[in-house]
Amino acid sequence: MFDNLMQRRNLKPLVIGILVVAALGAVVGFRATQAKKDDPKKDAPVTLEFTPADVAVVEVRSIARSIPFSGSLMPYVQTTVKSKVAGEVRQVFVREGENVAQGQVMARIDTSVLQMQLDAQSAALEESKAKLSIAQKNRENSQQLLRQKFISQNAYDTTDSTYEASVALVKSAEAQLRMARRALEDAEVRAPFPGIVAKKIVNPGEKVTIDSPLFGLVDLARMEIEAPAPASEVPAVKSGQQASFRVDGFGERLFQGRVERINPTTDPGSRAITLYISVANHDLALRGGMFAKGQIIVDRTTPSTVIPASAVRDEAGQTYVFTIENGKIARRSVTIGATEPQQGLVEVASGLEQGLAVVATRVTGLKAGTPAVMKKPATAKAT
Repeated sequence: MFDNLMQRRNLKPLVIGILVVAALGAVVGFRATQAKKDDPKKDAPVTLEFTPADVAVVEVRSIARSIPFSGSLMPYVQTTVKSKVAGEVRQVFVREGENVAQGQVMARIDTSVLQMQLDAQSAALEESKAKLSIAQKNRENSQQLLRQKFISQNAYDTTDSTYEASVALVKSAEAQLRMARRALEDAEVRAPFPGIVAKKIVNPGEKVTIDSPLFGLVDLARMEIEAPAPASEVPAVKSGQQASFRVDGFGERLFQGRVERINPTTDPGSRAITLYISVANHDLALRGGMFAKGQIIVDRTTPSTVIPASAVRDEAGQTYVFTIENGKIARRSVTIGATEPQQGLVEVASGLEQGLAVVATRVTGLKAGTPAVMKKPATAKAT
């Protein structure tokens, strides 16, 4: 028993030593494992994918140099139809927005007084003709008596003067009759040209005088824009130059026109010179008073490299673009020339070659050397 007790006491230090060694090994292993977990791996480079809509290809073409303009559209032909006779308006046949043909009756004025005047002038003409007939017979008789020396030359001259006065009275009466007939015709107010009624000023029962305004009439087939332009830009503008513009409410529809006239003097207040731009409006889509905003093309550049304006970036006074070359993003400094705002293009005087792919969208965080590829368009699954 004593020997057994001694053996147990001798084994105890040995067991404790083994346990300590094992514990130390476990700690060392845990630290090694933890060190492996805590060892940061280097981040793998991210490859950027671009769609065809994000990238533009540098192309060679000419672009138009232009100056901006804005102004209101107005019908080239418009008028206020006025009364040519005085009287009471009996009938009105048209209203605002209606189309009228040239010569169409728009209103009718009371003709009772005009008819009486016509009858009076007709009677006056008949009276004048009767007097002329008598004067003519007296003149013929006097000519015979003068040949036979029965009357003096003075007596004949008196008869001849009476005849000439009668002729003049007939002509005057005929003119008065024509005027009365014309007044009767003018009682029917007719459209002077084909167009659209813009304003109806008169109503049945109203009394009008000569030159009273009755209707506003416009022809929308041809429009005109009065566009003020700075005097410094006018030397480049010439009659016949093309202009393109947009109007609110028509979306992206682009209308065309041309410079018709240039005002020879500046406006005293703004010192601007008014340009008159003619616009064909065959479909009558444009209306008077609409606001137009566009560009006048003054000339075109020689063919050169062009890119979208959205691809150009400015930073610290440097102009550059991002390109995709050999599967990576590259940064190139460029020199910009003329611009074409309508199509959003800019001329690149130097720094790019034809066929090069440039990043046209505003992507933040782009850096030179970043891998980049073009994303293949998705193909439709077969059914």
